[in-house]
Amino acid sequence: MRSSTAGQDGFSQALRAEWARLRSSRGLLLAMAASVLVTVSLGLLIAGGVRTTCVTGKGEGPCPAPLLGPDGTAVKDKYYFVHRPLKGNGGITARVSDLTGQLRLPDVVPGVRNVAEGVVPWAKAGLLVRQSLRQGTPYAAVMLTGAHGVRMQHNYVHDIPGGPHNGPQWLRLARSGDTISGYESDDGRTWTRIGTVELAGLPETVEIGLFATSPGVLWDMAKAFAQATATFDRITLQGADGSWRHDDVGVGLESDGRTPHHPGGVVESGDKLIVTGGGDIGPATVEGGIRADLMLIGGAVGLIPVLVAAVTFCTAERRARRLVARAVVLGAVAFVAGLVTSGVVVPTGLTLLRAHQNPIQPITLATGLRVVVGHAALTAAAAVLALGLAALVRRGVVAAGLSVALVVVPYGLGIAGLAPWLLVVTPAAGFAITQSVPTFAHVDVGPSLLGGYYPLSPWAGLAVTCGYAAFALAAAIAAHGRRARRELDSRLR
Repeated sequence: MRSSTAGQDGFSQALRAEWARLRSSRGLLLAMAASVLVTVSLGLLIAGGVRTTCVTGKGEGPCPAPLLGPDGTAVKDKYYFVHRPLKGNGGITARVSDLTGQLRLPDVVPGVRNVAEGVVPWAKAGLLVRQSLRQGTPYAAVMLTGAHGVRMQHNYVHDIPGGPHNGPQWLRLARSGDTISGYESDDGRTWTRIGTVELAGLPETVEIGLFATSPGVLWDMAKAFAQATATFDRITLQGADGSWRHDDVGVGLESDGRTPHHPGGVVESGDKLIVTGGGDIGPATVEGGIRADLMLIGGAVGLIPVLVAAVTFCTAERRARRLVARAVVLGAVAFVAGLVTSGVVVPTGLTLLRAHQNPIQPITLATGLRVVVGHAALTAAAAVLALGLAALVRRGVVAAGLSVALVVVPYGLGIAGLAPWLLVVTPAAGFAITQSVPTFAHVDVGPSLLGGYYPLSPWAGLAVTCGYAAFALAAAIAAHGRRARRELDSRLR
């Protein structure tokens, strides 16, 4: 008991000593202030300079607010729909016998459009039931995709994988009250259920039918036109009456306000329906507006003075207790600096963007707090990592360079869309904690952080950085312990 109490008292004394040392270190405090100033200045500079415009039927002007799905997420809801009203329970069964498409590739001859045959990985064609044709309303769909097999999706953000695509595919969608079930079959006789979902508040009469759509083809960090064409046959309906209705849901208009932009369509050929559509039904990760985490785009540059200051804060110290106390004090100060940074730049930057009529990605209070506090935690972890490296290698210049190479350089490459795997295996993975829009598995985005691409989830990314910091500190303590034992042995001899 005495030993434990003495240890606690000793660590408390070490903390007080390190705190006093930090308060007297004007250079370290100035470095923390410089970090705040750099990150906030870059974020507000970006926010103040952004002006987004869109061409609509009324001409060029401010972009509309993002379309929101049932849970408040920004979504895309554009497709061609061949449908009938379904009153009460029922369903639809059909075979997708063919899925083709067109996509625009980079021009070989300048000014001459290069359109080729093919489909993008997330081109979609299948069966869909929804509350109404109003964009953003709840829906459920079972579909064949370009390269991801059969899927069942609902309410834009939810995705359930089915089987791989191996030829013509039978699909079935069945409604029972608010419950929608999706099925698949290779032969139309043996059926496998993909999933069952609840669409709360589904009205008695819904729209059910066939659809086709395709997100754009990715060119590096941009998207170009793509369209999917699906051939449906063996179509049977249960409970849906009347003739087929045709709607190009969400189609945009050219600048004249009358001509549809990349319209879809349907061709009836005997018992077949050939449906063509473009767009997407899913989350709007890029098109949904400017993300809150872009206000922290200068965070990596702002970390440089923190990393350098952390290295200079480390001196030769043989006692593990003092080194841990130093890490705690430094981490706490860095956390506060990061909290001030994100607490200022994120809300202020978003206010500037709104003042200039830019569309903003919706963000919940919980996500906003995670972005702000997460940036602070990343700043603290990076500072402790630099301290541990300085204590381990015992050369300030080397430790500072190594810290920047591990934390800042991979982030810069990630912005450029280069070597995204570095954001998995280096301490730069922790920047994922600041992502304000999730990375959805059923949405393809370019490999750049500017497009919202993070290979790890927020907390997994931060865990990688914290793991590096803990390992560096533990390795430094172990190395100091070995050196101390060698010195003791040499004195005893």
